[in-house]
Amino acid sequence: MPLPLEGIRVLDLSRVLAGPYCTMQLADLGADVWKVERPQVGDDTRGWGPPFAGGESAYFLCCNRNKRSLTIDLKQSAGRELVARLAGVCDVLVENFLPGTMASWGLDAATLRSRHPGLIYCSISGFGQTGPRRMEPGYDIMIQAQAGVMSITGEPDGPPTKLGVAIADITAGLFASQAILAALVGRARTGLGEQIDIALFDSTVAWLANVGENYLLSGEVPQRLGSQHPNIVPYQVFATADGNVVIGVGNDSQFRRFCQLLAVPEWADDPRFATNGERVRHRQELIPLVAARVKMRSSADWLRDLDRGGIPCGEVRQLQQVFADPQVTARDMLCGLDHPTIGRLVLAGSPFHFGSDSNSVRNLGTWRAPPLLGEHTREVLRETLGLAESVLADLAHREVIGPEPRPPADCET
Repeated sequence: MPLPLEGIRVLDLSRVLAGPYCTMQLADLGADVWKVERPQVGDDTRGWGPPFAGGESAYFLCCNRNKRSLTIDLKQSAGRELVARLAGVCDVLVENFLPGTMASWGLDAATLRSRHPGLIYCSISGFGQTGPRRMEPGYDIMIQAQAGVMSITGEPDGPPTKLGVAIADITAGLFASQAILAALVGRARTGLGEQIDIALFDSTVAWLANVGENYLLSGEVPQRLGSQHPNIVPYQVFATADGNVVIGVGNDSQFRRFCQLLAVPEWADDPRFATNGERVRHRQELIPLVAARVKMRSSADWLRDLDRGGIPCGEVRQLQQVFADPQVTARDMLCGLDHPTIGRLVLAGSPFHFGSDSNSVRNLGTWRAPPLLGEHTREVLRETLGLAESVLADLAHREVIGPEPRPPADCET
């Protein structure tokens, strides 16, 4: 089956995580993504480690599969002209420079789209292309702090805490890919591209979801609740006799069954606990009572009985348990690829599963390993711009494009 984005070309001028995560989604769906990197240096994340393998960082490897790498020096006018020419044969351009940078290089949306009206031009930045904070850089931890996420994350008596992954970057990348897909649908109708402005700050404010709306509706500032839910009780981590389990009681009938399992059926008729609304209001009374009961038995015992009773539950796992889960294998959420300097490389798979494909959206046999720095510079410039070898040699001599990738024997481990 042809991939959904087969034939779509994406010029990826982004680096670090939000932009590369966006373009990886497009690449997984079949787009031909050309990742433009700085000669000799590449994407910042190539140096973000350890761990490293075969000279490549885990950070870079996690979000750059199925792409081709080109090294072009954007500080040189000849490099910028190459990028402008590449944009002219692409469907999508993604960049995440500080607002104004692309305009200073003559590579802004207005300039490129005047030459190529069908181009979909997506800018990702910390605070967007407009507004009083547009010129501020946006690192994930800064956005988590300034968009309120850290104020609602962590234990009630502990400090504000960031999430364990760069969630502001990742969700901005997901919103960007969604907007690009919508623009491709629109272009199919009108023939015209679009200019897309995605901000990490906007993205994070948007996914505050029920916690944000709780404040907008009530005016009450949310506090840190640890693993507890602001609107459902009990719904959190509980310590057992030998570990921890998550229990999520989503409605009153589940709570009644839960009380039976706790051997305190009378709690279901207690006016303080009979409805979810009352349980939320009286969480300080209920949670210690539940915690004391759960602590009496092992995690395995609770998970077995809760599951039989139809009460949502789960063990709190570490990553070695996650990646060993048969469900991960069944859903192709681990994929092995041959990498030129690493050998066999295992990556987390794609979550896209379409009805026409019982496995992942892209057949694993067609996946590209994350590219070496500049691995495809000459290949893409020959294919798309028809540049002769003498021209490529001259560009390399002037350091407009980077050198050929180093041989595997030179790589660090």
